[in-house]
Amino acid sequence: MPLASALLLAPRGLFAVTGATALGLVAGGVVLAQTLNLAACPLCILQRMLYLLLVLESGAAWMLAGSKQPRRLMALVMAATAATGVWIAAYQTWLQRFAKGVNCTADQPWWEHFVNWAGTRWPMMFEASGLCSEAGWKFLGLSIAEWSLTAFSAMTLAMLVALLRKP
Repeated sequence: MPLASALLLAPRGLFAVTGATALGLVAGGVVLAQTLNLAACPLCILQRMLYLLLVLESGAAWMLAGSKQPRRLMALVMAATAATGVWIAAYQTWLQRFAKGVNCTADQPWWEHFVNWAGTRWPMMFEASGLCSEAGWKFLGLSIAEWSLTAFSAMTLAMLVALLRKP
């Protein structure tokens, strides 16, 4: 295996790539929202928060990657975070494809209150003013939720590899 591939597939490399990708997706989402005047929905904001959490977790994981148990624990935590993102993005994809005109939920659960609270603190990053069932902008035929589902799935897989791989 070439050295670059070996370094990339090592746990520390997987942590770094996952964190950098998550940060890039947050930055890209903010830029798209600002330049194309896209309105993020509460589920979009939750996914953005999970990407930011993955950035923080990847930094900690990268620093702890030298020890077996902390490395595995961080890979497991990051896999759980990314899997949560898979579930949220899959639910939003379902809403957009099959439940047209339906909002995120019938009532306002705790997480929507949390998103609204965060949006009042940092509107550019966390304000939710869109509908979860509207795809809005698409790239190569996929909505942002579908791209997010792909990204979270890849991150979950990467963290499972990091969990099982020897350094």
